[in-house]
Amino acid sequence: MTDPGTYALVPIGFVRSGLTSRAEAPRQGHEGAPEAWLEIDPAYEEALNGLRPGAEVLLLTWLHQGARDVLKVRPRDDPGNPLTGVFATRSPDRPNPVGLHRVTVLDVAAGKGLLVRPLEAVDGTPVVDIKPVLDAAER
Repeated sequence: MTDPGTYALVPIGFVRSGLTSRAEAPRQGHEGAPEAWLEIDPAYEEALNGLRPGAEVLLLTWLHQGARDVLKVRPRDDPGNPLTGVFATRSPDRPNPVGLHRVTVLDVAAGKGLLVRPLEAVDGTPVVDIKPVLDAAER
């Protein structure tokens, strides 16, 4: 039995991207992020059934290079911005560095995973979950 104060988070795959460091990654996907493969563990490949090119999905990642002891940041690392609590920002530095990315599926390839765009996560970032974007009628 798991201790009630702990939670197990198991990656379903990993980001495979040309971005190899936080310094070269755009802050948001729409700011020039490239396409990237989501290499899905074969144990979870069946869960991709139903995803098609053109679908918009919400990708949850574990921002493994984020600092977990940061509570306040200057948004966009701009010294002119006031210190702001991380829960009011999209900073990758936070107590639980969960990344949220809205991406479009470009390809679904058996044995490889999903090709998506735009994704600002660096190569090797663990993928935690994938969820479809709901349209207004589904909310």
